[in-house]
Amino acid sequence: MAQIAPSILSADFANLQRDIEDIRANGGDIVHVDVMDGIFVPNISIGIPVVQALRKVTDLPLDVHLMIDRPVRYVEEFVKAGADYVTIHVEADQPQNTLEALDKIHALGCKAGIVLKPKTPAEAAIPYLEKCDMVLVMTVEPGFGGQKFMADMMPKVAQLKQWLTDINPDCLVEVDGGVDANTCAVCKENGADVLVAGSAYFKATDRAAFVKTIQA
Repeated sequence: MAQIAPSILSADFANLQRDIEDIRANGGDIVHVDVMDGIFVPNISIGIPVVQALRKVTDLPLDVHLMIDRPVRYVEEFVKAGADYVTIHVEADQPQNTLEALDKIHALGCKAGIVLKPKTPAEAAIPYLEKCDMVLVMTVEPGFGGQKFMADMMPKVAQLKQWLTDINPDCLVEVDGGVDANTCAVCKENGADVLVAGSAYFKATDRAAFVKTIQA
C-alpha cells in the first residue's frame, strides 16, 4: 500500500492549520512541505518559521523538501524546526557537501533523503543511496505546483527501486509532481512507496476518497 503526502504548496496559506488538520481527518499519511529559495528554483515559498508552526499543530510526519541552494547550510535548522524527513537535491551542491548534509540530518535524529530533478539520471543517486531513508523522483520541474505529470520518469523510479531493494531496502521511493487519481497507478506499478499530491488533493471534491485511491 502506498502512502500519500499532500503538499501544502497547494493549500490555503491563510488557513494552513485548518488544511493540515484536514489532511489527518481524511486519512493522509505525511505532510509534504516544499521549501523554495528563489535561487535553486525560480520561486519562493516558505521557510523555517512555517515548519515550526506546522509542527505545533500536527503529529503527522513532516516531509520537508528543500529546493534550495547549498542545503548543507540549513538542514540543521529545519530538523530543529520539527522536520521528520529532510530531502535535498543532488543538483544543489557538490557531492561532498551533499554527503555532509545527509550526515548532519541523521546526527540530529531525523530521516534524510535526496531528490532528483527530471533531467538528472538515476545514476546520480548511487553515491548516496546507502545513507538515504527516502529518494524522491521529481515528475515535474521543481518550483511550481500544478504541472503535468512526466510519465517518462517511471523507468527512473523502477531503477532506483531495484537498486534500493538490493542495498537499502528500508529506503522509501517517493514521487512528486502531477500525481492524481490516474497517474498514481503507474507510479505504484514502478515501485513508488510515497506519492506527493498537491493540486489533485486540495482540489478533490471528496478528499477522503482521493486519499483511499492513492493508498490502494
